[in-house]
Amino acid sequence: MGVVGRAESPEWPRSLDMRGLLAAGWRPTPFQEFVLKIHSRCNLSCDYCYMYEMADQGWKSQPRRMARPIIDQVARRVAEHARENLLRKVGITLHGGEPLLAGPEHVRYAVEAIRDAAHPDVEVEFTVQTNGVLIDTDFLDLFAKFGVSVGVSLDGDESGHDLHRKRADGRGSHRDVMAGMRALTSPAYRDLFTGFLATIDLRNDPIATYEALLAHDPPGVDFLLPHGNWTTPPPGRLPDSSTPYADWLITIFDRWYHDPGRTRVRLFLEIISLLTGKYSASEAVGLSPISMVVVETNGRIEQVDTLKSAFEGAAGTTLHVSRDPFTTALMHPSIAARQIGVRALSETCRSCPLHRVCGGGHYTHRYRTGTGFLNPSVYCADLKRLITHVHDVVSADVARRRVGHAAPPP
Repeated sequence: MGVVGRAESPEWPRSLDMRGLLAAGWRPTPFQEFVLKIHSRCNLSCDYCYMYEMADQGWKSQPRRMARPIIDQVARRVAEHARENLLRKVGITLHGGEPLLAGPEHVRYAVEAIRDAAHPDVEVEFTVQTNGVLIDTDFLDLFAKFGVSVGVSLDGDESGHDLHRKRADGRGSHRDVMAGMRALTSPAYRDLFTGFLATIDLRNDPIATYEALLAHDPPGVDFLLPHGNWTTPPPGRLPDSSTPYADWLITIFDRWYHDPGRTRVRLFLEIISLLTGKYSASEAVGLSPISMVVVETNGRIEQVDTLKSAFEGAAGTTLHVSRDPFTTALMHPSIAARQIGVRALSETCRSCPLHRVCGGGHYTHRYRTGTGFLNPSVYCADLKRLITHVHDVVSADVARRRVGHAAPPP
């Protein structure tokens, strides 16, 4: 299949000139992270979920579980892409829905199929991102055997977590997640634990939230801004210059930065890295090319799945692992837009002195009906405030250390 000339959805306001980009010397960054929707349903009913509660309801037509022939095709395509692009290592994230609903044997089959297809020249690092409810020793023994890392979604203490992360009958899930966490953080399995994803709710006390997460001694925490956009704003994000999300995060940043035993908080570390001239490895900030692709439960190759919060079909392509290599997906205009850096930013963003740090914010959060994604983030004011605060704190710390008034951080 040749160069894809335009995005399929009429909601995309323009097509990238792919041939012009290639003629100018741009080359796509190969995919290095593959998100497999191994199960399309969930055992929770979180009211902020971009998969089930927002604009794109395509999950309803997906098979519940990724069939083994699809897994075999994914394995072949991943290995093919890695070898074609001389990649020695790739990452596989087992995702959903809730991936553990697929069951231990199906997860085992996926891990073995992909690992075997990549052997011996491509190393595969596996991660499962779970809501934590189904974690038990059967899964953990399997993960330990195959070296599968485990990330857990946890929004803080019981009251904060259960604001959104409920079962369909309205019961909170925190107690069940805690049972899973006790197993995961026991000595036999703790090395599998990679950390937490925590979605921000402005009603939750930031320090209480942070300390509830720290109680589990996580290797890392990634605070997530709730998905929303200019057409469907996130909770509490008014169309003004207020900065409620920055204020919430700054409270944690100040506590975190001056903690000698601080855990890794991804957003803060990414901003510091960018402020010091380095690259980002996150969708949330920076202009580094996004090298991640999604395979839906039915085998369809899709863009980053958070786009489902914008409009019906926003993440879609016409590509399928049964007939299309991942290299073809790299030529999809809406995937390329995530890789061309400053050229994908709006004029407003390009004129901002912070744009190389902010990167326009998360691509999903830029959407507005009528202008598509060629806008600043709906969190623009918050990002400016947070980045400026981090800059000021770090700069002052560096200045103090230069004159010998402060010891270097641990």
